[in-house]
Amino acid sequence: MKKVYTDAKAALAGVLKDGMLIMAGGFGLCGIPETLILAIRDSGVKNLTVVSNNAGIDGVGLGLLLDTKQIKKMISSYVGENKTFAQQYLAGELEIEFNPQGTLAERIRAGGAGIPAFFTKTGAGTAIAKGKEEREFEGERYVMERGIVADLSIVHAWKGDTEGNLVYRKTARNFNPMMATAGRVTVAEVENMVEPGTLNPDHIITPGVYVKRIVAVPNAKKHIEQRTVRKRA
Repeated sequence: MKKVYTDAKAALAGVLKDGMLIMAGGFGLCGIPETLILAIRDSGVKNLTVVSNNAGIDGVGLGLLLDTKQIKKMISSYVGENKTFAQQYLAGELEIEFNPQGTLAERIRAGGAGIPAFFTKTGAGTAIAKGKEEREFEGERYVMERGIVADLSIVHAWKGDTEGNLVYRKTARNFNPMMATAGRVTVAEVENMVEPGTLNPDHIITPGVYVKRIVAVPNAKKHIEQRTVRKRA
């Protein structure tokens, strides 16, 4: 089965639809599938629910989809650096389902592992638990959280082969690996594309069985969210 597509638009053709749930890898601006996000913006699909730790920053990453108001709901753990995100939420234009960061990660991992729900102490007895089942184990309260499975997962990898085996580099190995397992369709953008058999099997993080489509992005931008410098001695 051919997995490599000529560009992001072709890789997403026939997959995108209004109202779908999309997982987008990355943390801040590190390891975000920016080329695929741009293609989603240009497709014009709307009323999207997007699962991501945050929504990029204004004008970069998922911030592009907020600018065009293609996102109806965010499932995330952080608003932080994105003024558009905060403004749309406060104006009632954007729904938010907040999750503690570890809970969000586990919900995604659970979805990829076929686990429909799990119990965690995090958030039990707080506003996070509102409307959710709570149960006591060994004298402690736990809240039930649901696993998440996406209609589409988009991820960014440093290196991958044409069979879809992926390697992530350093901090970009954040939400990308677990999201790759939790999509009904997973599309990966890859900086360095190699032939099968080139990758050391011990270095592969996402096996190709999870990845349906791939697009090469050899000139991917590396944004810096907050530049922190100090004077040289």
